[in-house]
Amino acid sequence: MRRLRSKPEAGLAGLVSGAVALTSAMVMAGLASTISPLDAVGGVVIDHVPAGVKDWAIDRFGTNDKAALKVGIVVIAALAAIALGLVARHRRRLGATGIAAFGVIGALAAASRANHSLITILAPLAGSIVGGALLLWLMRPLGAQMPGESRVPLGLDRRGFLRASGIAGATAAVAGGASAALEAQRLDRARRAIQRSLPQAVNAPTGTQPALDQASTQFYADTPYITPNADFYRIDTALSFPSVDVATWTLSVDGMVERPITLSYADLLARPRVTRTVTLACVSNYVGGPYIGNAVWEGVLLRDLLAEAGVQNGAEQLFSTSIDGWTCGFPISVAADSSRDCMVAVGMNGGPLPLTHGFPARLVVPGLYGYVSATKWLSTITLNRWSDAQGYWVPRGWSRDAPIKTQSRVDVPRGGAEVQRGTVRIAGIAWAPHRGVAKVEVRIDDGEWAQATLARADNDDTWVQWVYDWDATTAKSGNHSATVRATDRSGETQTAKRSEPDPDGATGHHTKAFKLV
Repeated sequence: MRRLRSKPEAGLAGLVSGAVALTSAMVMAGLASTISPLDAVGGVVIDHVPAGVKDWAIDRFGTNDKAALKVGIVVIAALAAIALGLVARHRRRLGATGIAAFGVIGALAAASRANHSLITILAPLAGSIVGGALLLWLMRPLGAQMPGESRVPLGLDRRGFLRASGIAGATAAVAGGASAALEAQRLDRARRAIQRSLPQAVNAPTGTQPALDQASTQFYADTPYITPNADFYRIDTALSFPSVDVATWTLSVDGMVERPITLSYADLLARPRVTRTVTLACVSNYVGGPYIGNAVWEGVLLRDLLAEAGVQNGAEQLFSTSIDGWTCGFPISVAADSSRDCMVAVGMNGGPLPLTHGFPARLVVPGLYGYVSATKWLSTITLNRWSDAQGYWVPRGWSRDAPIKTQSRVDVPRGGAEVQRGTVRIAGIAWAPHRGVAKVEVRIDDGEWAQATLARADNDDTWVQWVYDWDATTAKSGNHSATVRATDRSGETQTAKRSEPDPDGATGHHTKAFKLV
């Protein structure tokens, strides 16, 4: 008479079978240097998650939001696999079919990705077959075979089951490590290719700006005027970086143009390049938040490409698409504005554009939030009407028009810091890209606003450091606060009214609390 596996054994069988299914699929994808099933499913989740959930994730996890999403997917998949193991106690084939369904979900998710390949789709299907077969084998019934019963092969005894499950779990762990190693190798190959891609990144191209005098642009070290590449914020929807072969990559300019253009990477590098210092900001940045950076970008002016292509009458939107399918759009009038140096960037801070920031090319548009303008891993630029297409975030509730708001932040002293009586230095940054910062004012506690001293900014498209020295010689010991506000060159002073980032950027004054001792 056949006996069923215990519930703990069934749950364990489901868990190791699901793990083998996932990790074997990831190894297959890694060997082909294509999207892993985990990233494909995660991409679908990101595409369909409500804007409020996205804001919560960024607020809670910051730039680790993608890692948190992957962990969440793995946890949910593990729980589902355990449940399927329990189903398989009574209905073995149904449990195995459930494991196989993981592969179908992964294949469908992979097929929805813009840069998928055949192996991207086949890998999760193959992995699920392996996992489903393993569950069928592990969940074979126990006990003596009686006359007249189905001739199902007898299963392993408890010791054999635990040994087999342990081997399967170890195999999954090794496969997971192998897939991580393959991804690391892919990224390493990409980085080496990038280092070879841009000869003499800042080699006196036309329009190069003079070297910055750090003493005049920087009053304090906490936030350098130029953000190092490694410290520059990264907020995007990509769970993994696309594989790019610069020998085959092209950028097309099409749509409502007289003369469509297709440029290879070599074609782009052969064009006159300029360098510009530009501050980029994420619309998800909360008041006083870190998702802003200032860099020296090198690239080809966007207005020159548009002039060469010839913009047709009626064109309204510059709609761009990345290699991984992400899209955004902003007014053509912005791209063609002679006072605003929008560019197709190929370099960053004196070197090639890093993979994390959009190699081989990205858009840099002064004065607009990144969600409508800063396409990384750029593939196509299409000129169209607003009614023709909407960028990725607009249907999800974000505003179509997204000028960066005038904002400021207190960086010194740090929140909760103890400072000595005497002259207390209050310092930070302010920004109003493309309008420029005219003045910054600081208020201690509930006192009057006092004007701060501004460092030099390279142009109106960058942030500026400011400093205010508060005479605290006679101030009371204890808790105090510093609040900052900025006024841009159009005369607009940032509002004190607090608002959340959605739908078009946070507002409010930033305040930092500290203790005078």
